[in-house]
Amino acid sequence: MSSVADRRHFLRVFGAAAAGALLGPLPFATRAQATNYDFWFTRLRYESGDWDVDERMPANVLTSLIDYTSLRIDPKEHVLDLADPKMLIAPFCYLAGHKLVEFNPAERRNFEQYVRNGGFVFVDDCNHDIDGLFARSFEAQMASIFGKTAMKKLPNNHALYRSFFMFKDGPPATTFELNGWGDDLVHDYLKGIEVNGRLGVLYSNKDYGCEWDYDWRNRRFLAEDNTKLAVNIVIYALTA
Repeated sequence: MSSVADRRHFLRVFGAAAAGALLGPLPFATRAQATNYDFWFTRLRYESGDWDVDERMPANVLTSLIDYTSLRIDPKEHVLDLADPKMLIAPFCYLAGHKLVEFNPAERRNFEQYVRNGGFVFVDDCNHDIDGLFARSFEAQMASIFGKTAMKKLPNNHALYRSFFMFKDGPPATTFELNGWGDDLVHDYLKGIEVNGRLGVLYSNKDYGCEWDYDWRNRRFLAEDNTKLAVNIVIYALTA
């Protein structure tokens, strides 16, 4: 079985068992979705803060996955409560915002269970401000769940940067950083939390969500497709 198939198989088996134990039999639509698609985009809704940012970003990421890969892509964005056990079967989850991140007990339990059992969460600080409320509160949540030293900078030769396209210099800068928004810094790194040797949480202060949040017709004006890193992130999530 290939690594992609291994990953999909694990998520289906683990997710079905976990969600089934908590919810009873999964709805037909959920089972069919897991069977018919290799990837679907899941945005996590959490009670604190503003989770519903960069509304057009998922469509652009999904379009790139369709354009560049042979994966079977669900073209719709799916929004699930972090407290909902259905999120445990997602191949990839996205969490973002500008404000407070303070998980309730059910959200905390699902986040930890998902990551420790092979799930992948891409978290984007829309302020790209290391001293801002989202950054401080999210990093505090991660420290309380995984330990104070769990979050580490990713080296620029990390496998994520060569999982599909090659990014020799690590994560590309965003126009929001270059224009001096937020903390006026260009972050030349991403951070992450590894569990059992694989990245389970990818954390960005670079505001990629807003960087990829544009009308799809504007892509033709880009000298380089800036969603290519998103393709790398998804491929890593599915194969690592």
